[in-house]
Amino acid sequence: MFVFIGAMFIALGILLYFGVRPGGLPFRLGHLPGDIVHRTKNGLFYFPVVSCLVVSAIITLLAWLMSLIRK
Repeated sequence: MFVFIGAMFIALGILLYFGVRPGGLPFRLGHLPGDIVHRTKNGLFYFPVVSCLVVSAIITLLAWLMSLIRK
């Protein structure tokens, strides 16, 4: 089961990485409006707040659907 879940995460990662190409996803996670980016002369601070919320909502929805299927 863990191997299957790991393979799903790898496939999802590949899909999200190549999602900016034509025919891919309409957005790129990590670059959504609301993600915090603070650039200075010497560095960069980046925290993808909205991207984290989107991923959390998707995982929660999938877990809920899986619990419905198991009943």
